[in-house]
Amino acid sequence: MPDTAKPPTILIIDDDAEIRYSLSRVLSSRQYQLAEAASGEQGIALVKKGPPPDLVFLDVRMGGMSGIEALQHLRSINPKQLVILMTAFGTAQTAIEAMKYGAFDYVMKPFDPAKVLALAENALKAHADLRAVGDYKPTINIEDYREGIVGSSAVMQDVFKIIGQVTASDVTVMITGESGTGKELVARSIWKHSHRAGKPFIAVNCAAIPDNLIESELFGHEKGSFTGATGQRLGKFELCDNGTIFLDEIGDMALATQTKILRVLQAGEIQRVGGTETIRVDVRILAATNKNLEEMVKAKTFREDLYYRLNVVRIRMPPLRERGDDVPQIVDFCLQSLVKQKKTRVSKVSPEAMAVLEAHRWPGNVRELENVIYRSAVVAQGDAILVKDLPAEIRAQWEPTGTDAPAAPAEPGETPAVATPAAPAPLTLSAALDFVYEQLSTGDQPVLPRVERELIVRALAAEAGDTANAARRLGLTKAALTKKSKDVDL
Repeated sequence: MPDTAKPPTILIIDDDAEIRYSLSRVLSSRQYQLAEAASGEQGIALVKKGPPPDLVFLDVRMGGMSGIEALQHLRSINPKQLVILMTAFGTAQTAIEAMKYGAFDYVMKPFDPAKVLALAENALKAHADLRAVGDYKPTINIEDYREGIVGSSAVMQDVFKIIGQVTASDVTVMITGESGTGKELVARSIWKHSHRAGKPFIAVNCAAIPDNLIESELFGHEKGSFTGATGQRLGKFELCDNGTIFLDEIGDMALATQTKILRVLQAGEIQRVGGTETIRVDVRILAATNKNLEEMVKAKTFREDLYYRLNVVRIRMPPLRERGDDVPQIVDFCLQSLVKQKKTRVSKVSPEAMAVLEAHRWPGNVRELENVIYRSAVVAQGDAILVKDLPAEIRAQWEPTGTDAPAAPAEPGETPAVATPAAPAPLTLSAALDFVYEQLSTGDQPVLPRVERELIVRALAAEAGDTANAARRLGLTKAALTKKSKDVDL
């Protein structure tokens, strides 16, 4: 079937006729619809007249309105307008201002034809991606996640159930899991739903306080009890009386302090450093660690009796790689939170960018994902995060290496240069998916199950039948892979 899609439109704004001609020649090697303007004012008039171009090449230094001023006008007319600035002066000021006012990129004069074509292709791909997310709908309502713990996967449902079961009592809870999984959020959720919700909640990071200060921090001290103790100080346990204290990274606590924590759990009593008075406290203790306390007990670096006192109920926070299905919900939650805090106007994610995020292993867990979303929202130029907006270390595992675009056509009468045959260009993801869809959509069977089946077969073959490794390669849990294998009759 012939392609009836309208070719992309590109507007070139430059007061130098030779530059306009040269750039037009380069771009005319592709099926682009070109328009020209000799000044910023003329270019803005053309854009206002409409329809808006898909891409604008804009000179920085022109007579009359400057390129930076024209950029601001163009973006005010259409906040999604993609603009590539052209300059012969690659100064820091130019680069900073170009990106500050929303330019997609900038290109140096004289032009490298291959780079100009590659840049235009990337910009037009971004333009198409922005259109593709126009009807994007968040998968969650942020108001339904006041706890800040987001996820509907089976492993997270188990976590939520245990939280609900322990809120009605004062049982001590040990929360385990890798760094960045959200252990403090679990502790706060337990507190908020308990009968102590109206009383204090104090979180103490045991790893962040030096051993010689942590006892004073937790239990307080009397005046003159050590150098610098110029007055009496109440500790966290006294300040948290009738409330809940969260001891984060308790595996880093010194043995001497562990002994005093055990006394609080057994007798509900503390003594300030340097004091002799026994003080009664009524505090619920929640603890967390990313260390293996069982191994520490064996190595005698953690008290066995304290371990059993703390580990009455255990909640394990799964790493993000074990609940990849939750990634879209977490992304939506992060974006909605940032918009609510007025830290960004970006509220969408392109399908391709979401696929990249779902495929990543996330060694830093939810904390790493939150950081990536914030960084990407800051640099995004439209109202959506595209693949190009993701950090380089995240993009690298997804994007194919670029290839040089074809050179500009020769002038009439010129002898074309003899080019060395280039290696075949790697197939882009978009082109690969286009080919697969075209091949599979001709039959009567649904496309998606057939694609899933082929991907599962290839992953299992690549991992020599190891289901766990195949699931990890596909970004699934082992259980999810087993279920999908049955669904596609594998």
